[in-house]
Amino acid sequence: MKQTLIKGGRVLDPETGIDGVVDILIERGKIAEIGNEKSKIQNPKSKIIDASGKLVTPGLIDIHTHLREPGHEYKETVESGCLAAAHGGFTAICCMPNTEPVNDNQSVTDYILRKANMAAGVRVYPVGAISRGLRGESLAEYGEMKAAGVVAVSDDGNPVMNAQLMRRALEYAKGFGLLVISHCEDRNLTANGAMNEGATATRLGLAGIPNAAETVMVARDIALCELTDAPLHIAHVSAEGSVRLIRDAKARGLQLTAETAPHYFSLTEEAVMSYDTNAKVHPPLRTDRDRDAVRQGLRDGTIDVIASDHAPHSSVEKDLEFDAAANGLIGMETSLPLSLKLVEMGLLSLNDLVAKMSTNPARIVKLDYVGLKPGNPADLTIIDLEKKFTVDANTFCSKSRNTPFNGWELKGKAVMTMVGGKIVFDDR
Repeated sequence: MKQTLIKGGRVLDPETGIDGVVDILIERGKIAEIGNEKSKIQNPKSKIIDASGKLVTPGLIDIHTHLREPGHEYKETVESGCLAAAHGGFTAICCMPNTEPVNDNQSVTDYILRKANMAAGVRVYPVGAISRGLRGESLAEYGEMKAAGVVAVSDDGNPVMNAQLMRRALEYAKGFGLLVISHCEDRNLTANGAMNEGATATRLGLAGIPNAAETVMVARDIALCELTDAPLHIAHVSAEGSVRLIRDAKARGLQLTAETAPHYFSLTEEAVMSYDTNAKVHPPLRTDRDRDAVRQGLRDGTIDVIASDHAPHSSVEKDLEFDAAANGLIGMETSLPLSLKLVEMGLLSLNDLVAKMSTNPARIVKLDYVGLKPGNPADLTIIDLEKKFTVDANTFCSKSRNTPFNGWELKGKAVMTMVGGKIVFDDR
C-alpha cells in the first residue's frame, strides 16, 4: 500500500482551523489521517516528506487564468499553463473561455479537459462563455457545458453590455448551479483608452480609461444580482468605487463575491511611465488611492479572492507602441510571493491569505473538496516563507514573458506542489 507522510511542517488550513506542526498521512491519493501536535503519526513504511521549517497549506487555487488553447498555442498551451501553475504553487486553475474557437459548447470544453488529462499536472476547471462567441448577443448552452465540466460562465475580456442578456444569464446559470463571473466594463466609457485616466495619462499623451468604466458596470451587475437573487462574482477589481459598491452590497446580504489580482495591489499607473507594455493590463493599473482601497478591501473581507488573471502574450502582441499593444500580464509564477507581501505589510494574516488563495476559491466555484480533511484529495502546497529570489521571466514555465515584475526581489515561494498525492513540482 503506497503511503506518503508529510512531517514537521506548520500546517495551516482556514477551513478546519488547523494551525500547528502536525503530520499528514496520504494514501491512494487522498488524505488518510491528520495528526495533532501532541500525537505524531508513526508509519515507518511510508515515504517521508520532511517539511520542517515550511508552511503546508491546502492546494492553492487560481480561479482566473487564460490558457490560450485552443487557438493561440504560441502564447500558452494547457500543458505549459499547468506547469506554470504547479511552479507557482497552484494545484487547480480555472481557465477563461476566450480561446479560438470560444469555449461556448461541449466540444471545446471536452478538448480542454482532454489536454489537461494529457498534461497530468494540476487540475483544470474550464469556465464557459456567457454568450455565444463572446458576442453578447445570445446565451451559450449552459446545460451542455455544465455536463461537460465547466464550473462557471464568463465573457471575460468582453463585458456583457446588454443588461437584459446579463439578467437572463444570471437566471439561466442559477438554474444549472453555475456561477456567473462578470468582467465589469462599460465599453462606451473605455472607448480607445490605453491606461488609467488622469494626470499620468496626460503627461504620457495616452488616451485614458476612467474608473467609472468599471464602477458603473459593477453597480449595474449588483442591481441584477439583487433582482435575480443569483450568485455573482466580480472579476479583477481595480477601482476604489468598485470596492465601496461591493462592500455595501455584501452588507445587504447579496450572493456576491469578488476577486482582485496581485498587480492591482502591487503596482500603480506609475508603472507605465516608461511606456512598458508589460504593465498594460485591463482594467488598467490605477492610482495610489485605488491600490490602497483594493488592499483595504482584501483586509476587511470585501474582496474574497486573489487570482492571477494570468494573460500570456508573445512579443508579437507586446513589442509595439503602447496604444497598439495587447492588454495583460502573466501571473501564476509570481502571484504567491507578491501576495505574501501583504502579510509582511501586516495587511493580511497568513490564515487570511491562504483563505483567499485556496479555500475561498474552492467554495466559490463549488468544488467538492475544501481544505485538509481525511477523505479529501491530497492537494497540498508547501511554501518556504523565507526563500528569497529574483524574478527572472526567462526561467518561467509559461511560454510567454510579459511580466512587469522581472528583476523584482521577492520573498516566499512554493517549493512543492502535490495533486492527488502526486508531486507535480518539487524545488525543496
